[in-house]
Amino acid sequence: MRDIQFGAGRLAGRAVLAISGPDAGHFLHNLLTADVEHLADGEARYAALLSPQGKILFDMLVLRRGEGFLIDCAAGQRDALLKRLGLYKLRAQVEITPRDDLAVGVSPSKITGGFPDPRTPTVGWRMIGEAPGDEAHGYYASRIAAGLADSEADLGSGEFFPHEANLDQLGGVSFKKGCYVGQEVVSRMEHRGTARSRILPVTLAGGTPPKGTDLRAGDKQVGTLLSGEGDQALALIRLDRLAEAAAPLEAGGVAVTVLKPQWVRYDVPGAA
Repeated sequence: MRDIQFGAGRLAGRAVLAISGPDAGHFLHNLLTADVEHLADGEARYAALLSPQGKILFDMLVLRRGEGFLIDCAAGQRDALLKRLGLYKLRAQVEITPRDDLAVGVSPSKITGGFPDPRTPTVGWRMIGEAPGDEAHGYYASRIAAGLADSEADLGSGEFFPHEANLDQLGGVSFKKGCYVGQEVVSRMEHRGTARSRILPVTLAGGTPPKGTDLRAGDKQVGTLLSGEGDQALALIRLDRLAEAAAPLEAGGVAVTVLKPQWVRYDVPGAA
């Protein structure tokens, strides 16, 4: 893996929701894939809200702030997430509030009032605060190099299972907590070992073809490119087909090398 470098600053593509009230912890815990009810003040966790069929509708970082929570989510998905959470509210004593006064920031090193990114130390620290600041330079490329899928650029809504997006590798799924929306499908995939496709970083020799370009080994499709920048990208890769590949990998006529991030605990055949 290459060195990852970016400057501290704001992430314009992120937005914040506040979850408060006596039932806030229990409410989120019963909906999301991760154990958020037992977070300590100032601690964060990666999590997702799934469809009943077990696919990711929204992924997010959840930060415990005092007795409540702050949700760091994709700006373009915030209103839809707010509406979806409202559907589950029922009689729970919970307030769900958009916080336009707060911004999400990142830093490659420890930042006052921040918290380490709970997914992997390779993308430094994160914070939710009032000062917007300048846009974080180089973070987009660093995220791709780290192998982290973006909510909008990669995942969309209702397209990927948590295992495909590596939530099981990044602390985004608890296999010990009780039921949550889509839990049965996720548990079955975990215990049967049926996660054949994974999002992984790749490098390309000669620029990045458009998102959606097939990743091929000869006449066999091995995967599909997702977001990219420069000579690096993310790709959804079928690991079984990667293991069987009898020809060099390419996408749109460009040679491809699959990389294995530090946090990956599964086998990636032929990865650099």
